[in-house]
Amino acid sequence: MQSTKTFGLWVSLLAITLVGCSSITDIKTDLSERVFGRVPADPPAELTEIKPTLFPKVMWSIKLGKADDFDFSPATQDGAVYAASATGELVKVDGATGKQVWSVNVGEKLSGGVGLGPNLVLVGTPKGYVIAYDQAGALLWKSKVSSEVLSSPKVDSGMVVVRCGDSRIFGLNTIDGKRKWIYERATPALSLRSSAGVAVDSGMAYAGFAGGKLIALRIEDGKIAWEASVAQPKGTTEIERIADITSLPVVDGSLIYAVAYQGKITAVDRATGRVGWSRDISSYTGLSSEDARVYLSHATGSVYALDYSNGKTFWRQGDLSNRRLSAPLPMGSVVAVGDVEGYVHFLDRDEGTFAARIKTDDSAVMPQMTEIGTNGLLVQTRNGGLFAISLK
Repeated sequence: MQSTKTFGLWVSLLAITLVGCSSITDIKTDLSERVFGRVPADPPAELTEIKPTLFPKVMWSIKLGKADDFDFSPATQDGAVYAASATGELVKVDGATGKQVWSVNVGEKLSGGVGLGPNLVLVGTPKGYVIAYDQAGALLWKSKVSSEVLSSPKVDSGMVVVRCGDSRIFGLNTIDGKRKWIYERATPALSLRSSAGVAVDSGMAYAGFAGGKLIALRIEDGKIAWEASVAQPKGTTEIERIADITSLPVVDGSLIYAVAYQGKITAVDRATGRVGWSRDISSYTGLSSEDARVYLSHATGSVYALDYSNGKTFWRQGDLSNRRLSAPLPMGSVVAVGDVEGYVHFLDRDEGTFAARIKTDDSAVMPQMTEIGTNGLLVQTRNGGLFAISLK
């Protein structure tokens, strides 16, 4: 949890700022920036020298437009990399060389992407449009949803599943983008604006909401299968009671994991929605899992490795305080995590010690990095850099 001093500063700033906001969207945006803004309230911990055991290398890099206040994640399929930026740029590059295959100017600002499906490349806009291209870069369709698209659209079971900034989730036909169903629910007026989208797997979509709720939807019709409580709001003020799931749930076998800001990490049975275990650990950017372990970036900058079956801590790396970490990305013997200054840190999977470190540019790494190949990852930064990094 954040310190009392820092939290008191948030409350004071918000009391002044929220009065001037003209809409609920403005309030949520401002609140999110105050709580987890692009500029840390406290300075990032200084990095100390490490003795590397691995030697990462930038295989290639390209320059895209800046991300502005949106989050983008590159996506890979069949050896190709797709990436987008807030300026409306959508590109396809060769994953091995970084050579551009094609580039499309969407013609308007983008706020979410990239999502992939069979011959589908998907992005979203602040004006609430989902735009689909084929893998040759030709426009297929454009579909209107209810509000800004802040995350990557997902494809499963012949449906595009997209989440909007107003917490509505839409099911769109992959062929023409026509709306098949919509899921909506009441949400608190005071909640964090985030790029948390949906996780899809085997005909089900999973999404976290304000108030610490996790739901499972049937992709064929948008009907809810179950709802689970990941965290319960606590505290006396509305700000203290924020316990929002602001990152992607992670599906792993029969379980799904979710974590709430100012809340808990919880393991939920996918079939029933029954909570298996939970821990009081807060995160804004999220978690990942691999080989019976769950990896988590704490809101204050620590990285945890937990036992998938009971949540027990294997190790905690606490030397990245206030560095605004991305979600961890497990890569075999190491776990990669990006930070606010453009560094990617590689932690030993078994001990949590630093195995390597590499710098991209001077801007923050996006919340989600992407694995490419057997020993590489893709990193997109807020200033528009896209880096393919390999481990030796």
